[in-house]
Amino acid sequence: MGRKGPPATAAVRFLKDRGVACRYHPYRYEDRGGTRVAAAALGVDEHRVIKTLVFETDTRELLLVLMHGDRAVSEKRLARHLGVKQVRPCPPAAAERATGYSVGGISPLGTRRAMMVLTEPSVLALDTLYLNGGRRGLMVELAGADLATVLSPETARISISPEDGV
Repeated sequence: MGRKGPPATAAVRFLKDRGVACRYHPYRYEDRGGTRVAAAALGVDEHRVIKTLVFETDTRELLLVLMHGDRAVSEKRLARHLGVKQVRPCPPAAAERATGYSVGGISPLGTRRAMMVLTEPSVLALDTLYLNGGRRGLMVELAGADLATVLSPETARISISPEDGV
């Protein structure tokens, strides 16, 4: 007999507790497959698959960055926006301790530790997006407006797009 109801992760509980309408999409996770694999498995444009990245500033502050799957984060633009000299991706073990999730399954929802969340404005403009559901191989589909409501992320133009030559 199959299990009923949504998967049990902190991210799913976070959305449920706030009454956010969403759909759950399990898929076959591939190590280092990233948003490309998730988008292909779900049959959606990779631009709608939002990755959650953990960055560390030169003052050792951690923050979450939400970015389109087909874009990269400009560390230079991010540092300038934050008013720090430098940012870098957080070491995986530290990211896992701070979020409570495994790398490859990190969600900005229901993290163990409260952190600043920053996103490209176009992420929140999406009618629907796909975000990690708190474990490898689980995406949550929800409206960009709902994500904005529950996370209240700061927005900044920090992406590097294919048009930028990357």
